[in-house]
Amino acid sequence: MFEQKRFLMIPGPTPVPESALIELAKHPLPHRSPEFSEIFLNCTEGLKNIALTQKAIPFIYTASGTGAMEAVLANVLSPNLKVLSVINGVFGKRWADMAELFGADVERIVLPAGQAVKPEQIKEALEKNKDIKLVLVTFSETSTGVVNPLEEIAKIVKNSKAVLAVDAITGLGAMPLKMDEWGIDIIVSGSQKGFMIPPGLAFAWVGQRAWDLHKESKFPRFYWDWTKAQKALEDKTTAFTPNVSLICALKETLRLMQAEGIEQTWKRHERLKQCTRRSVVAMGLELLTDDSSASSAITAIKKPDGLEVKQIRQKLKQDWQIVIADGQAELQGKIFRIGHLGFVCDRDILTGLSALALTLEDLGFKVNASWKDVYNQTLKQFS
Repeated sequence: MFEQKRFLMIPGPTPVPESALIELAKHPLPHRSPEFSEIFLNCTEGLKNIALTQKAIPFIYTASGTGAMEAVLANVLSPNLKVLSVINGVFGKRWADMAELFGADVERIVLPAGQAVKPEQIKEALEKNKDIKLVLVTFSETSTGVVNPLEEIAKIVKNSKAVLAVDAITGLGAMPLKMDEWGIDIIVSGSQKGFMIPPGLAFAWVGQRAWDLHKESKFPRFYWDWTKAQKALEDKTTAFTPNVSLICALKETLRLMQAEGIEQTWKRHERLKQCTRRSVVAMGLELLTDDSSASSAITAIKKPDGLEVKQIRQKLKQDWQIVIADGQAELQGKIFRIGHLGFVCDRDILTGLSALALTLEDLGFKVNASWKDVYNQTLKQFS
């Protein structure tokens, strides 16, 4: 019975507010109706507010976040187009691999897992190869919990001939991201992260420089086509059948985000991050990323000596109905990841940390009890 109390502390899917669940439970609206058009347009305006843009056009796809990543490539690439891709985790590598499959000439900046790219590395690459037309960067790398310095990167790319595309699937809604002010050309994200609804919607915000590159693109496309999507948006509808129920739920979570205020949402995530990071260090655990490049969405923790990640995850789930994530790729079994993204409050973090401490003690790891004092001090500091 109590499996229904299961709590997700993974980087996605994230917990869903009850008011959004109610929207999902309703009978679907006809997607070509005036009622749905009003909801759909409300969502597109709400997406602009979250990305802090009035210039870019937001598109909503019925797809995963990876679908939005592929949509970017399908709309801006041409054969052998020069691409620069930053790789410091699984999802940065995914975008680079996808671009190569599309026939792009991809130059990679590869970094150790958990390490952020330095803006000067991107500047050097752009100066060395002035034919680069597209730069792919992951904002918050879900696999490691590292954040790339997006504002500084955007300034550098803006002064080049390249278009900057950002995978903000995990980071958007959790940390400051200002599309217009920073000069970002493309952002992609997904519904199951900071937007607090189940997987199934992907978003792409497209700025003018990206549109210019889109007009030059030589690749065929149909479902992903921005031109089709823009024409449909002008007609107050979608190019193809959308996930009506998820979009109705999105309207509700966008309302919740606007009610909290985007800056307050950033502050809440910063507080949850700091409480998590400082508390697990106080317990005696080691973090994967430095404080200077730590995500407010996900914290990656190295497994303690003598224990296995599988043990920790299984016992947390069995005893406390709390689900945390393993590492990915080469980090599988070496780290575990705690999500603090979306519909998450201070109580959730305290509950999760308390359960983690008891789990570690039960498995034979000596937890420093001072972590509770550190948690309380951090909570007060960032409240």
